[in-house]
Amino acid sequence: MKVTWKLPDGGEIAADVKDGINMMEAAVANNVPNVIGECGGNLSCATCHVYVDPDWMGKTGAADEFEDAMLDVAEAPRQDNSRLSCQITASADLDGLVLIVPEV
Repeated sequence: MKVTWKLPDGGEIAADVKDGINMMEAAVANNVPNVIGECGGNLSCATCHVYVDPDWMGKTGAADEFEDAMLDVAEAPRQDNSRLSCQITASADLDGLVLIVPEV
């Protein structure tokens, strides 16, 4: 599947991502700035916070209660479309996904 990260400076990084890989792992592998994933995707740091493009919110789903709590401590301001990228897994349904990287 293809994913595009929109960067705070107006640039973009696009990459092909294998099914089953989470978006934090994909971002780190593609050197996306501001997506760090300090906890390795264990839902305990919020350093992979992204904003999901509004057109994709219905497909990525909502944060569960644990992710929701972690979003409260994210460095960038929380928005209605905030997600932790470690909790979004690549699949054919998400081909073309657009994620917005917050400025931190």
